[in-house]
Amino acid sequence: MTNKRPHLEWEGESEDRAAAAVAGRRRAEFLELAVGDPIVIANEFSEIRVVRINTRNGARLFIDSPKSGQWITLDPLELEALTWQNEATLAAMVGNIAAPLIADAPEDE
Repeated sequence: MTNKRPHLEWEGESEDRAAAAVAGRRRAEFLELAVGDPIVIANEFSEIRVVRINTRNGARLFIDSPKSGQWITLDPLELEALTWQNEATLAAMVGNIAAPLIADAPEDE
């Protein structure tokens, strides 16, 4: 008798797997566009890597969190928008760990 573990699935597992695969491919494509070495900024709470990438639409920053696997690219205007924020906005972002500050609108609207 073999001791097989049951395969547990959750609703939306295949969609999550497909989205993760797409994100992984996009991440690899962006990193192929990297210019120079990444800058690593870390403390006891977090570590991020930042690298400049040159896309066909201009330069962007690729910001990567190795611990969480999350990443984002930001263009100059999006980066400037960070300078418009106050401490309360940034604190709200930090306080809402691993989630967007403003949720996406439902697709059926």
